[in-house]
Amino acid sequence: MNVPTLPILRFGQPYTSLDADTVSAIGTGAPVASVGKANAGLVRRDARRFDEARAALARFTCDELIDVAARAGDLFMNATLPLGDGEQTPGDYVRQLSATTGLPHTLVRANMAKVHEVFTQMRTILSGLTRGLDLAAIDHGYGEQGGAPVSFYPTTRALGVVLPSNSPGVNSLWMPAVALKTPVMLKPGAEEPWTPYRIIQAFIAAGAPAEAFGFYPTGHDGSAAVMEVCDRSIIFGGADTVRQYEHNLGVEVHGPGWSKVIIGEDRVDHWQKYLDVLVHSIAGNSGRSCINASSVVVPRHGRVIAEALAERLAQVTPRALDDERAQLAGFANPQMAGWMDGAIDEALQTPGAVDLSNKARGGGDRLVERDAVTYLHPTVVYCESPDHPLANTEYLFPFASVVEVEQAAVLDHIGPSLVVSAITEDDTLIGQLLACPLIQRLNIGPTPTSVAQWDQPHEGNLFELLYQRRAVSRVTV
Repeated sequence: MNVPTLPILRFGQPYTSLDADTVSAIGTGAPVASVGKANAGLVRRDARRFDEARAALARFTCDELIDVAARAGDLFMNATLPLGDGEQTPGDYVRQLSATTGLPHTLVRANMAKVHEVFTQMRTILSGLTRGLDLAAIDHGYGEQGGAPVSFYPTTRALGVVLPSNSPGVNSLWMPAVALKTPVMLKPGAEEPWTPYRIIQAFIAAGAPAEAFGFYPTGHDGSAAVMEVCDRSIIFGGADTVRQYEHNLGVEVHGPGWSKVIIGEDRVDHWQKYLDVLVHSIAGNSGRSCINASSVVVPRHGRVIAEALAERLAQVTPRALDDERAQLAGFANPQMAGWMDGAIDEALQTPGAVDLSNKARGGGDRLVERDAVTYLHPTVVYCESPDHPLANTEYLFPFASVVEVEQAAVLDHIGPSLVVSAITEDDTLIGQLLACPLIQRLNIGPTPTSVAQWDQPHEGNLFELLYQRRAVSRVTV
């Protein structure tokens, strides 16, 4: 198979670096791509041209860029697009991304559809982010909202984005920046250069100015340089990353979600009706998203709910990456899978928790190999107390605890939660959840945590990251 070379993109133009990394297929180690590697000095030099990139976008109105995005969505989904020194069909994209990340073809296509929706639902997304602002206010620098004059100014000349490799869908978070006239400087994940590169090519083919896009595969020094030269940036990482940037208002951090499903006293006796919601919340996208539920909180029936969940998730097993029934992702880094497996077993030594998935799948190890690819079987743990180490823990595969907590004490134990789906009609509980500052997104009713809502901000608000409101008055002279 021909191995493509992906160059650095400096303002949309390919740049061949003397330094390159090989991206290999998991399991076989066969090379899938050679990716040019940028150094920190190159990133800093290119920052001098941010004004050119912003001027290229300023030639368009926001409405025109929304139309460009809609055309780009069709191209991303269906067209043969440039890929370095060659071309990439949609089928090539699915196979290449699957080979380097361990996502089965089914999940790559699902994430592809999600990215396509962001392209085509851009107007709805921007309306949600801006609270219905007439985008002409961005074009002209001022306008009206709710009958009052408003003015917004950009907080940065470019948005820096340090991307992970866990799921292509995370690219949906930076894409609206283009329609908001903000150039992007993207550092792709080591195993997943495919999606940001294809998104860029789709935008350019649809008519967006190439100058608006930077693609900088790089190491830690280069990643730090991307965040250094961009006054606003997005980064993905673990709890340590969150702590490092939690007080930096210029950085939007996407870390662990610790998302949850809460079933209220009024509905828990009917828990069987909501089993599908729980399964999709935990296992959607193979548990790789921060919006996957890592905990189910109930006032009673915890053990029987956990057993039922374990039985359902035991049906999600490792399959060939191109198997149309595959729903479980392998690990590009087997050591990470081994660490998680060991951490769970170690935590289970603390009394008060039991892994119910082992019995449900008929025994055997949690960590297994198939076709030389490492997998972790879905795992459901029943915790007797919310204080157990596994009661509010997140892992990068379908893992969840089921915890019993009296309804009156739920908010004392919930902790920070990116998404909470509350299955209840209890007005008192709903009011408490609405007032809780620890919940970023609240679904009231039986909605999986993993369902995206394009008219609602995900984590933080990209518009408020990129634009600041100022007081304005204008008097005719």
